[in-house]
Amino acid sequence: MEVTAQMVKELRTLTGAGIMDCKEALREKAGDIQEAVRYLREKGLASASKKAGRAASDGQVHAAIEDGGRKGVLVEVNCETDFVARTDDFQGLLARVARHVSEKGPGGLPPAAGGEPIQEAVSAAIAKLGENIVVARGARIELPGGQAGRVVSYVHPGGRIGVLAEVACQSEAKASSPEFAEVAKDVAMHVAASAPLYLEPGQIPRSLLDGEREILLAQQKDSGKPEHILAKIVEGRLAKYKKEICLLEQPFVRDPDQTVRAMLTGRSTALGETVSVSRFVRYQLGETASQAMENG
Repeated sequence: MEVTAQMVKELRTLTGAGIMDCKEALREKAGDIQEAVRYLREKGLASASKKAGRAASDGQVHAAIEDGGRKGVLVEVNCETDFVARTDDFQGLLARVARHVSEKGPGGLPPAAGGEPIQEAVSAAIAKLGENIVVARGARIELPGGQAGRVVSYVHPGGRIGVLAEVACQSEAKASSPEFAEVAKDVAMHVAASAPLYLEPGQIPRSLLDGEREILLAQQKDSGKPEHILAKIVEGRLAKYKKEICLLEQPFVRDPDQTVRAMLTGRSTALGETVSVSRFVRYQLGETASQAMENG
């Protein structure tokens, strides 16, 4: 089949590979983008950190914190241009969608039952603003009853990246302190900057690790090394991959000499109480699949 310039551009966006490598991969895989991504990975020409999703439109990610920090919501609404995304009408729609998710949960967004009021608001906004508008997704995090801590949010200027994080401690007195607020803010900003997929290695699906192991083995198959050496190399790289995608194992963005886990241990000692991250959600504008760990 014919490989178009648009197909090459999309594959380069997903993988960071060169133009000729992308063309070859698309020809080998008959234009199948996802198979071409895997082909480039196996050839060692694409980064494991690139996600198989791309910005399909404009819009904004919006967060709201309620109930004194015990509940937070994160929503993404897409439109066609940044100009419309910055209008008061679009900002009002974002806030309305967030209130709906707060009350009904993300399962109540259109086209699901219960999402009719939001769909009516979207239709009205389309008619007024003259652009296609889509409610892409939403998430809600609430602290369990009796659990001290806070749900915190961070939205990058321009609304292209947004984060919710549940950070727990042992007493309401500490949860209300400026020191705890600083830790929670640091966690949310780290998630925004470093894009972890999971909290810790034990949460990574075995199927993902098995697939990554296959790709790493394919990358080494022509190296000429003995199988027992290859196995050690692959397991070492797999261990590194786990650290790259797990929040607690990542280098803390404000102090890369320590991990997020070590940072939390140090802050816990300073506060006199254990501080931990229970869960998080990270949205990047235009992603075609939700991040791991979304909770309604």
